[in-house]
Amino acid sequence: MPTWWTELDDITAFTAADYVRNVFLETENSVAVLTSGPGHDPDNRNLFNDEMAATKALVDEYAGPGRLLNHVVVHANFRDEYEAMEEWNDRYTPVGWKVYTHQEGLKSPTDSGPSMGSWMLDDQQFGQPFLERARSLGVPLVCVHKGISQVAENGSPRDIGPAARAFPDLSFVVYHSGYEFPDPVGKSPDEAEYSDRSASFGSNRLIRSAEECGIGPGQNIYPELGTTWFSLVRRPQAAAHFLGKMIKYFGEDNVIWGTDSIWYGSAQPLIDAFRAFQIPDDMCEKFGYAPLTTEVKQKILGLNAARLYKIDLGLAEQYRSDNADWADRLVRERLSGPFPLGR
Repeated sequence: MPTWWTELDDITAFTAADYVRNVFLETENSVAVLTSGPGHDPDNRNLFNDEMAATKALVDEYAGPGRLLNHVVVHANFRDEYEAMEEWNDRYTPVGWKVYTHQEGLKSPTDSGPSMGSWMLDDQQFGQPFLERARSLGVPLVCVHKGISQVAENGSPRDIGPAARAFPDLSFVVYHSGYEFPDPVGKSPDEAEYSDRSASFGSNRLIRSAEECGIGPGQNIYPELGTTWFSLVRRPQAAAHFLGKMIKYFGEDNVIWGTDSIWYGSAQPLIDAFRAFQIPDDMCEKFGYAPLTTEVKQKILGLNAARLYKIDLGLAEQYRSDNADWADRLVRERLSGPFPLGR
């Protein structure tokens, strides 16, 4: 992990007020998706599914419905959670399922046995049954953490292509796009064009997985930028390669904005940096990258996600105009202390 991560270890220090302030009050965001990390230990997990749904309900109370969308986190390698998906779907109305395939050693609070180990989306024991359940429950959006895993084997996006090919009616949002932090000297194959030489590392693994399964631009794989853009914004050449590759191999309609900004403060500096960023002309010519036009930036900053999450653009524009009022009121009236929703 990079050195700055050590200051973010105390994940329980964040409050709902921090979230609303950094995601809404201090930004131009119209709509956000609330997600969480994995795990069953309250001391080491950001939010549980009931807390995400309760946060959404609280925002609905102040801002009206539609400002905050929520995931449901599923540990698909636990039978009890697999069987709970229907109940969670009915109770929490998620817009998508969030999964982590690389978490080792977890224990379920209701399973008497230990964790059944890591899993992958394309394995027959856990992955395929989970995807079939997601399809049958009518929530065909799977948001899967890939990358930023210290190169853990099951953190690789190698299963994304096979899963997307086997389930063409599901959409796969690949959180972090398979990106891995640079090695200690600050270099990684993510800082160069995609090639056979670089295909086994970072986001290039996602490209290779899709390529081998015949999944091209505009299909059902959506690389997401959370933390990845934050990590690249100080390294413009690496950022240009990464964005150029994601647009080239997955399409300008499929790259999904994300900031993970609750970790890093207000999302607005990351939005501003993206708006100002350009892929140099010589890189476009040499590597076949498309220019990062204003139209493409608008798609990535929100239009693509709006289509994927079925967000009414007219309402989103209306939301933007009253952002500060409701968010400031919510922070002052309800969220001045520690996270108030509990379990």
